[in-house]
Amino acid sequence: MAVAAGAVLTPVGVQAATAEEVRTAGGRQNVVGALERAAHALRTTEPGGDTADLRGLSAMIGDAKVVGLGEATHGSHEFFTMKERVFRHLVEEKGFTTFALELSWSAGLQIDDYLQTGKGDAREIAAQTLAQSPWEREEFVSLIKWMRDYNRNHPGRPVHFMGDDIGAPSLNDAFFGRVTGYVEKNHPEALRRLNELYTGLRPIDDAFAYLGKPLAERQQLAARAQQALELISSLKGPDTDTFDWAEQNARSVAQTAKFFTLNPADHESLKDLQRFRDEVMAQNVTWWRKHTGAKVLVSAHNNHVGYASDNPEMYPKTQGSFLRDTLGRNYLPIGFTFNQGSFLSKDTALGGDWKKFTVGAAEPGRNEYTLDQVGYQDFYLDVRRAPAAARAWLDVARPTLNLGTQFPEKPRDIAIAKSFDVLMHLHAVREADKLEP
Repeated sequence: MAVAAGAVLTPVGVQAATAEEVRTAGGRQNVVGALERAAHALRTTEPGGDTADLRGLSAMIGDAKVVGLGEATHGSHEFFTMKERVFRHLVEEKGFTTFALELSWSAGLQIDDYLQTGKGDAREIAAQTLAQSPWEREEFVSLIKWMRDYNRNHPGRPVHFMGDDIGAPSLNDAFFGRVTGYVEKNHPEALRRLNELYTGLRPIDDAFAYLGKPLAERQQLAARAQQALELISSLKGPDTDTFDWAEQNARSVAQTAKFFTLNPADHESLKDLQRFRDEVMAQNVTWWRKHTGAKVLVSAHNNHVGYASDNPEMYPKTQGSFLRDTLGRNYLPIGFTFNQGSFLSKDTALGGDWKKFTVGAAEPGRNEYTLDQVGYQDFYLDVRRAPAAARAWLDVARPTLNLGTQFPEKPRDIAIAKSFDVLMHLHAVREADKLEP
């Protein structure tokens, strides 16, 4: 049956010698066996073709309106292609219509404009909006092309792309124009004051250059951006939809300016602003959900979509935790783990270029080591409904590798069951494909 379903089996002969056991009410039980009983084999990580292997995932998601889909690295091919595969499935089978990415709100609007109108070229749009990010890759061109093709064939039920993050690495003049253009058209008497408030802030062409401004100046600009938001909020007129978008765009400017008051040398400042960033990402998804009524797939790092991160000192409260506070059971996070392979990261978190790094197989004692002994090469499981022995194991914090914007990085302790409702494990990954000219 496994072969017929397209599952790729891995050797399991090592399990007898290395299988981990846990004590449950029924005595000591084999963890790998319990995990295997809960596991659903993945036929492939590539989008397209039969999705019968994802039916179990549909049941796990149930009636959730927002699904967070993580990634254990920024920049592995299989994580990115699985996101497209899962999104396609959710669109076609579960009524989802929005893909939200850990990307600036303004860039998301630019991509969505292309999806709705077809004006422009998918590759050029990706190069403009995903520049300097790990998503500036062929896998995201593929996703954008599929979404545009879907809209061309389903004009009455289009899909959307949103960026839920603060406005880095830039907030261009055209984005500010979405706010000032609304005021010019509907409340011209307030335009002069709005332009005054945005002076010195419009545009932010380079976030890193902006961070070179004195802290006091950045704090003053952030205060003025907040005043601009308050000005917009006071101008609500009869066209509520247009107003709502103008206000949300002004909110994004204020969110970004506040985030840019960080002091990289001050640990407490970074901690507070990382919490603020996760809160912003959750607020933006919630706004979109409330405003459009759409079901949303949220794509971000594991440490954002999960209920808890592996580094609470730096990420004290996650986007997933904020979404759970707001949405309750209507939010469901899916985490990713992998055993070995390549990915993109940087030598320094701020600045630098994204490049390939590789890690070997997980060592004994890590979560990935035990997960990789399950008899499926790639699989997913419902953490909440796993057999007792598996659930007891998933409840314990162990070293797990989650790689972000800087490498090298050591595995950090995390209890899978305390962070995710569903887990996907991949045996091996490779670096994402460089964007072609």
